[in-house]
Amino acid sequence: MKKIFGYTLIELLVVISIIGILMSFALVAFQGTRKSARDARRKADLEQIRAALELCYSTSGSYPGSITTGSPITCGAPPATYLQAVPADPLGADYLYTGAANSYTLCANLEGGAENSGCPGSCTGIYNYKVCNP
Repeated sequence: MKKIFGYTLIELLVVISIIGILMSFALVAFQGTRKSARDARRKADLEQIRAALELCYSTSGSYPGSITTGSPITCGAPPATYLQAVPADPLGADYLYTGAANSYTLCANLEGGAENSGCPGSCTGIYNYKVCNP
């Protein structure tokens, strides 16, 4: 009698299904990590914009009336550039900016939920994180 070496179809299906289940658990865990990384990027972007706005205020005495994603932040006469390009949200949305001569508010939508940044009031619509002038 001849011996045949190898695995049966049932054994292969069991191993493949176990690997599939483990991969689905890993994928779910990885999605949470990606969300928190995007939220950290949003916070860093807002801090970068905030720093440029504060430099602008310290030299010109007022904050810009508006900022646009991808455009530079410039202030003063003659205009000086404080940020080459306003960063965009990691998922392509815009940050909400409302500015006046002596105050501003920057808002972002964190995927991990609302966080208190120490600013009074709240952001409108989908925005749940806020940075304001000191």
